[in-house]
Amino acid sequence: MALQLQLRTVSGLRGRADRIAKAAFRGLSFYTRVMENCEDEARFDETFRWPVASNIDGNEILEIQVFNYSKVFTNRLIGTFRMVLQKVVEEGHVEVTDTLIDDNNSAIQTSISIEIRYQALDGTVGTWNDKEFLETPSVHSEGDGRYPLETDSLLSGHRQGTDGSVGKSNQQSMERSFRRIKFNDGYKSVASEDPEDTRAKAKGKEKRHLTLPFRAGKGVFSAMKLGKARPTKDDHRKQDEPAVLEAEDLDRKVMRLGGGLDPDTISLASVTAVTTNVSNKRSKPDIKMEPSAGRPMDYQVSITVIEARQLVGLNMDPVVCVEVGEEKKYTSMKESTNCPYYNEYFVFDFHVPPDVMFDKIIKLSVIHSKNLLRSGTLVGSFKMDVGTVYTQPEHQFYHKWAILSDPEDLTAGLKGYLKCDIAVVGKGDNIKTPHKANETEEDDIEGNLLLPDGVPPERQWARFYIKIYRAEGLPRMNTSIMANVKKALIGENKDLVDPYVQVAFAGQKGKTSVQKSSYEPLWNEQIIFTEMFPPLCKRIKIQIRDSDKVNDVAIGTHFIDLRKISNEGDKGYLPTFGPAWVNMYGSTRNYTLMDEHQELNEGLGEGVSFRARLLMSLAVEILDTTNPEINSSTEVQVEQATPVADNCTGKMEEFFLFGAFLEATMIDRKIGDKPINFEVTIGNYGNQIDGMTKPVLRRKKEGGDGDEEESELLHNSSEDEADEDGEMVSVSSSQPMKPLVTDRNYFHLPYLEKKPCIYIKSWWQDQRRRLYNANIMDKIADKLEEGLNDVQEMIKTEKPHPERRLRGVLEELSSGCLRFVTLADKDQHHSSRTRLDRERLKSCMRELENMGQQATTLRSQVKKNTMKDKLKQVQNFLQKLRFLADEPQHTIPDIFIWMMSNNKRIAYARVPSKDILYSIVDEEMGKDCAKVKTVFLKLPGKRGFGPAGWTVQAKMEIYLWLGLNKQRKDFLSGLPCGFEEKKTTRGQNLPSFPPISLLYTKKQVFQLRAHMYQARSLFAADSSGLSDPFARVFFTSQSQCTEVLNETLCPTWDQLLVFDNVELYGEAHEMRDDPPIIVIEIYDQDTVGKADFMGRTFAKPVVKMSDEQYCPPRFPPQLEYYQIYRGNSTAGDLLAAFELLQIGSGGKSDLPPIDGPTDIDRGPILPVPLGIRPVLSKYRVEILFWGLRDLKRVNLAQVDRPRVDIECAGKGVQSALIQNYKKNPNFSTLVKWFEVDLPENELLHPPLNIRVVDCRAFGRYTLVGSHTVSSLRKFIYRPPDKKAQHWNMTGEIIVNMEPEVPIKKMETMVKLEANSDAVVKVDVSEEEKEKKKKKKKGGGGEGGGEIEEEEPDESMLDWWSKYFASIETMKEQLRQQEAAAAEAEEKEEMEIAEGFKGQAKNKEKSKAPKDDKKKKQQSAPELPEKKNKQKIDELKVFNKELEAEFDNFEDWLHTFNLLRGKIGDNDDNATEEERIVGRFKGSMCVYKVPLPDDITKEAGYDPTFGMFQGIPSNDPINVLVRVYIVRATDLHPADINGKADPYIAIKLGKTDIKDKENYISKQLNPVFGKSFDIEATFPMESMLTVAVYDWDLVGTDDLIGETKIDLENRYYSKHRATCGVSQTYSIHGYNIWRDPMKPSQILSKLCKEGKVDGPHFGPGGRVKVANRVYTGPTEIEDENGQKKQTDEHLALTVLRHWEDVPRAGCKLVPEHVETRPLLNPDKPGIEQGRLEMWVDMFPMDMPAPGPAIDISPRKPKKYELRVIVWNTDEVILEDDDYFTGEKSSDIFVRGWLKGQQEDKQDTDVHYHSLTGEGNFNWRYIFPFDYLMAEEKIVISKKESMFSWDETEYKIPARLTLQVWDADHFSADDFLGAIELDLNRFPRGAKTSKQCSLEMVTNEAELPMVSIFKQKRVKGWWPFVARDENDELEVTGKVEAELHLLTAEEAEKSPAGLARNEPDPLEKPNRPDTSFIWFLNPLKSIKYLICTRYKWLIIKIVLALLLLIMVALFLYSMPGYMVKKLLGA
Repeated sequence: MALQLQLRTVSGLRGRADRIAKAAFRGLSFYTRVMENCEDEARFDETFRWPVASNIDGNEILEIQVFNYSKVFTNRLIGTFRMVLQKVVEEGHVEVTDTLIDDNNSAIQTSISIEIRYQALDGTVGTWNDKEFLETPSVHSEGDGRYPLETDSLLSGHRQGTDGSVGKSNQQSMERSFRRIKFNDGYKSVASEDPEDTRAKAKGKEKRHLTLPFRAGKGVFSAMKLGKARPTKDDHRKQDEPAVLEAEDLDRKVMRLGGGLDPDTISLASVTAVTTNVSNKRSKPDIKMEPSAGRPMDYQVSITVIEARQLVGLNMDPVVCVEVGEEKKYTSMKESTNCPYYNEYFVFDFHVPPDVMFDKIIKLSVIHSKNLLRSGTLVGSFKMDVGTVYTQPEHQFYHKWAILSDPEDLTAGLKGYLKCDIAVVGKGDNIKTPHKANETEEDDIEGNLLLPDGVPPERQWARFYIKIYRAEGLPRMNTSIMANVKKALIGENKDLVDPYVQVAFAGQKGKTSVQKSSYEPLWNEQIIFTEMFPPLCKRIKIQIRDSDKVNDVAIGTHFIDLRKISNEGDKGYLPTFGPAWVNMYGSTRNYTLMDEHQELNEGLGEGVSFRARLLMSLAVEILDTTNPEINSSTEVQVEQATPVADNCTGKMEEFFLFGAFLEATMIDRKIGDKPINFEVTIGNYGNQIDGMTKPVLRRKKEGGDGDEEESELLHNSSEDEADEDGEMVSVSSSQPMKPLVTDRNYFHLPYLEKKPCIYIKSWWQDQRRRLYNANIMDKIADKLEEGLNDVQEMIKTEKPHPERRLRGVLEELSSGCLRFVTLADKDQHHSSRTRLDRERLKSCMRELENMGQQATTLRSQVKKNTMKDKLKQVQNFLQKLRFLADEPQHTIPDIFIWMMSNNKRIAYARVPSKDILYSIVDEEMGKDCAKVKTVFLKLPGKRGFGPAGWTVQAKMEIYLWLGLNKQRKDFLSGLPCGFEEKKTTRGQNLPSFPPISLLYTKKQVFQLRAHMYQARSLFAADSSGLSDPFARVFFTSQSQCTEVLNETLCPTWDQLLVFDNVELYGEAHEMRDDPPIIVIEIYDQDTVGKADFMGRTFAKPVVKMSDEQYCPPRFPPQLEYYQIYRGNSTAGDLLAAFELLQIGSGGKSDLPPIDGPTDIDRGPILPVPLGIRPVLSKYRVEILFWGLRDLKRVNLAQVDRPRVDIECAGKGVQSALIQNYKKNPNFSTLVKWFEVDLPENELLHPPLNIRVVDCRAFGRYTLVGSHTVSSLRKFIYRPPDKKAQHWNMTGEIIVNMEPEVPIKKMETMVKLEANSDAVVKVDVSEEEKEKKKKKKKGGGGEGGGEIEEEEPDESMLDWWSKYFASIETMKEQLRQQEAAAAEAEEKEEMEIAEGFKGQAKNKEKSKAPKDDKKKKQQSAPELPEKKNKQKIDELKVFNKELEAEFDNFEDWLHTFNLLRGKIGDNDDNATEEERIVGRFKGSMCVYKVPLPDDITKEAGYDPTFGMFQGIPSNDPINVLVRVYIVRATDLHPADINGKADPYIAIKLGKTDIKDKENYISKQLNPVFGKSFDIEATFPMESMLTVAVYDWDLVGTDDLIGETKIDLENRYYSKHRATCGVSQTYSIHGYNIWRDPMKPSQILSKLCKEGKVDGPHFGPGGRVKVANRVYTGPTEIEDENGQKKQTDEHLALTVLRHWEDVPRAGCKLVPEHVETRPLLNPDKPGIEQGRLEMWVDMFPMDMPAPGPAIDISPRKPKKYELRVIVWNTDEVILEDDDYFTGEKSSDIFVRGWLKGQQEDKQDTDVHYHSLTGEGNFNWRYIFPFDYLMAEEKIVISKKESMFSWDETEYKIPARLTLQVWDADHFSADDFLGAIELDLNRFPRGAKTSKQCSLEMVTNEAELPMVSIFKQKRVKGWWPFVARDENDELEVTGKVEAELHLLTAEEAEKSPAGLARNEPDPLEKPNRPDTSFIWFLNPLKSIKYLICTRYKWLIIKIVLALLLLIMVALFLYSMPGYMVKKLLGA
């Protein structure tokens, strides 16, 4: 079976260039050699051949691409030739000359000439002719035209159990033929897509691919003199680059593989991309059983409201309301502030199905001035659905800012920000909370918005228009009795349903009007939602409901996922939908008052029947909020909508559905033996019991709209009769038939050779294109998934070269994607395509094209070492494909197959219509169309949950075909051949009638051999915690059982079950490729009652036809593991093999004999035969018995004298008996062993069983518990390689820790030992040394720069300084890791996106990552040096348990949990925790006997301990345990007020400490800071429990959560977890050495135990351990500053690098704090908070340790802040004067320290300021308690009058100053405020002029000061408030002085409040007007007049004076004149 292509010439080429061609078929591509410098013609003359495993289909395509070849750049495509192989398949030999086409599918003048031959599997086409193949070699004088062999699929000898094998006839011819093979070194890979690869390696000189002529066997290597001289040793072969393989290499390989070498084995080395399945995945059909959708689960939503900022409004008292679904909780109220700080934690618990949970809305709203009497006004709100949070990484948003907006007012902008954490945890999710340390980093609000990735921060308002047009096919929703009553009364016959549609979205609901009594309601209404876009609620729920006086019920529900109907990319589109039909499914259609499946109609769980379909559409319009006409409400509106045309959803077409039932077996016997039939329905067609809801039947001819029911009941004719006008009537159900018994649990239906059929005609709009596109994508995805499973299986079973298979997968993916683009492109533009159809098609094509390119790029990057990452990326492709393939706009409803017994519906299966839809294009066809498919029927709805759903209701082999009626001719094409059609008997008997049954004339007889070897990790079905398992194998209608093995979870049945005379109908070759499924069920045998079901798995047998040989590679079949499922959970593995052998004409004598080791004593039971059972060899198993712990009572009796029995593969050993478990639970004999025969293949090793029994009186035994070690792999001992050891031990390596010495690059001292010829150089890279230096120094010198802060005094530092410094380091490391990860990811994406330009770069790249990685790892701990990083010693803060970091401390002592009791059958399987009845401590070691001598000859080898040398004694030992509890975070609230009063309780053995009196009031993040000393005796008391309880005044205290620590494992661990090794050694101060043993003592002890030479302390600060020399400082200061010589620093240096010491080294536990999750047994699996703590242990026989470190919480330091308000300026003027209408303000300033509003202080009032200037000279005094490290103020106050005690709050230190206008009779008016964060606030301006709004808005650029550093600050600051447009404006300025004093300083220099003594301030010099006018009216008048009319008055006075003078002049003038004249 092969396809052979001879590529002769390509002519008509342009220009002169190198050419290369590539031929591809079925995803497998070959390259020709490069033709150099050819002009217009390239003569390739090469032959390629593809062995094919299944017949070539006429529509398959062969593709040839011709490229211009380039050394440096990628090859440029000249043109492509594609040929459909139809003619080839028909004729077997075709010669073609044709033109190529370019990218745009237009022909170019280049032409190609080829010849193709094909021989089919059954030999129908042509015959091989060896001569045709082996053209005389003279043609290929260069030795080039060989067959390039590319993949495993081509190598007949190496097909690992894949289907089909290369026929015999061509095997010899292949070997005789020449081959062309690409080699590379050591079986690494060559990317077949890049011929450059090979060339780059051949250094560009040797251009042709290396070619080898093979003559069968002789002189294989004669032609191998091609390669250049050997490359040097250090040529980087470690990279994955294929090198040219030269003759010597091959010779070596031959030596390795043995002489007579089959050339195939060599060619394997070059295979690069494997596209056929390697692991026998086919044998494991993937069958999903029990639905899990609708079952409720536990969820917990936890929300922390931290603070709000920039709330819009004046002087508000905000409260935050947190709403999840229906539940509401409120924070406390904060008075008069726009940026309240809450830090309150809320938890909501739910037990609902996932769908319901994820649709719940989380709503956060800020409410202003809410109190008992009034509900307050909404400031702004934010909403998001739970699903959005759950899809976030870690299921949480952490410290993010939610944008608040006002739903009532669309035009308003944002109303403020709310900072919160939101997390959603399901059972078993663990949330990684980022470390809760002091949150000092200033918040960048815009950068941390509470929005998922990809959502723009500026969200706009949008309208969602959901148009509801009409519905049809509704079920009736009233009982017929009611109808009859109605009819009798009113005399009319109405439809029994009153439907309306309800739409729910983003927490709002809208509904249409009710259409009374209509099965086909018409609404034409639209429901409008207004919501921010993009919305954070993902699903719209659309429900048809029946309106009823009593209660409305849902008829059907549909969810629209917005992500599927929109695309957010730059070429994306807004959500759009339809107009399209939506199908709704739910419960069965017969109406009952109490519908047990009502939930299905609500959209929970999988619908079991068609309910109705609804025509609807959706559109979104972004609102322009500036438009004044816009209606600004967000209420849901309902309006009329314009109806749509009838044909808008597509042309009505007649569809034809055909089905044939080939087999119905495994029918559950509970059903009873009434006759059984099957009914198939599509929509309401075919539903005879309750489908019909149409009273009137209109004929299809009149072009009705096609939803009419064709109800046979109205025809008064028999089912099979034809209609009057020759139309056929549908037959939708099979004839009832009595079932026959198969075995105790199951029936089957005896169809034998007569298979019943059904056929249904139905009318639907023709929207097949949607389904076709989905099918193409689904097929690509299926293929991808199959490939990925195969790769994973290969990795799991350790088959070689999974990376090649992954390359093959990617190759198939990229060709599949390109195929989609070509197929989907030819979509006709018919009228009924909606906008969504067009947009989706565009985006799918873009996505797939992109994916295809990425796959091609990835393919070239897949190497052995990048496998894991690339696999992840490919899995993302798979998810994306599945997402794209899901078509949101429905067309044809799904098909339901119901099993009916006695006309009652029992069980169903649902088949999506697209899966069986027919198309002439193969890729578009549904994956099960015209195929025989195995279907398991299941119980409907809730009945299918739990154990009931585990039993198979029925297993059916069914054939389905759905297509247009006019395409009906091939509807039988896929059935097994060899049948006759049985037509209906009466009527006109038109020839086109489909058959009602098929009569098979051909049948094949087979024998099935089931080799049942063993099972492991089965389900515990008995109360003993074990089971008595047997397996039952079902094949067609036969079943057989294995024997029952008692009391085991890992039975080795080793049994062959033979099924004789299995009759299968159809042609032989069809059987071979697709045999029926075998079902294997595992049961637990009970003495009484029926066997319990334990799990099930499926398999397909390997088939051998009678004409095939029983020989490798397919036979005998390999044993394989099959995963056993019980419901949805896995329940073990089955190791078995299955073969189906055809019984030929010669009868059974032709079958291969069954040769197994026959066991006389097993009687008739046949063992698994020799070729199949694994090859065994002798192993010794040594068991270390240490002790038993925590054994619970058995049947109320205590365990007293336990013993452990170990069993593996039938052999075993028993431990010594523990005489008195209470006194000493350890074993007296430590090591025992037994020998056993185990399979060579480690994957097949049987499990090892550990059982603990209690020996009672009179020789009785009771089983206490058991444990199964399912894999022995980690206990297998492999003798070390001798060479490696010597290598390690030569040469001395100096590791320099001396910080003072400048560092040279290499400081390797080399010492040659007699036995060594090697010089070891160990690079200690510069950076590492630098780093160690810095670590020593604690962060390097005070790099120049300004030193603001003096070095902290030693005495100031305490343990907390160390802790906080360490947390900073940890956060920094996390940040860097994240950054590095992000960077790597970015780089990856860039690489994929760009692809590689040439291979030169590639080489560099492949070298770079290694160095990169090194750098990254080194730089992580290095902090960016702050200007003056304090020299604080640090400890290690683990944000997980210590066990997680150190592999559970099971370095030599393992803990095995003993289980007992059956696994629960309820929904949440009884957790393993509840079944644990104790623990066995010990270990095991498995190795092949005999061991190499040198191990047993080693010095000090004690044979009694075998492999467990150097084990400490297990006698009881007394230990002082010191537990330090630092703090707890995120505790689950235990009281009604949403808080808890936690305290610590510690239990160890008999010691029980409850620290009840020191509870911490109302705190969910309490700091305990305590240590407890407990004396304990191991092994009796070794489990430490630390619990956090909630203190209650009345009643018992509740457990919040607890954590358990196994101290014994820690104590004995080699990691030395007794007392962490600190970073530096000091003998006084906060960092004093805690361990009673000094570092040097610890070091000598470790060296002695590890048999390491050393430590040798030398002069000059050197110490030598083994072959490493460490250097370091040698002096230490004591508390008086005296320096002393010491070796301790050196010793400590070695300890901190102990893991580098050869052989004995391992990482020692550093000084640390670990973070342990708190769990509560009542809420299994959900974290209840975390506890930070650590444990020290000191043996009592050693010197006593010093006193415990003091870690008591820092007492806050008392400070006093004095604020002097000097003046204000430019305060806005609020009041108008009564008389003069003049603006003025009565100014006063109010101030308080955040959180202490009760203590707010006001200045006096500066009355009647007319300029906004005010003078105060007023002093506030705020005493407060402050925690420097956390930068928080601590206040203690009672929460309310009723509180028992004070609660401690920690809040940021913020000073608020407000300016007010005082009013006498009304409330004071708020004018403006400023809030200064005392840790960082802008420096005040020097003058009032320089003070501006910038100081508030533009904080980032301004110099910041901290009052704690400056102590005293004076300046001007602006007061701000928001104007009507929500813009900030300056409303005044204040000149103030802040002065901070410690309490002591304040006492020394006291000052008075206001202007009082002591240190009084002078009175302000205020103008007098400030007295009110009625006290002193004259004065005020004076002022009024003066100030206003001053100049006017002056002018008037002057004028008056002038007037008077003139008047006087005039008056006196006459007199004077007279006088003068008269001379008087």
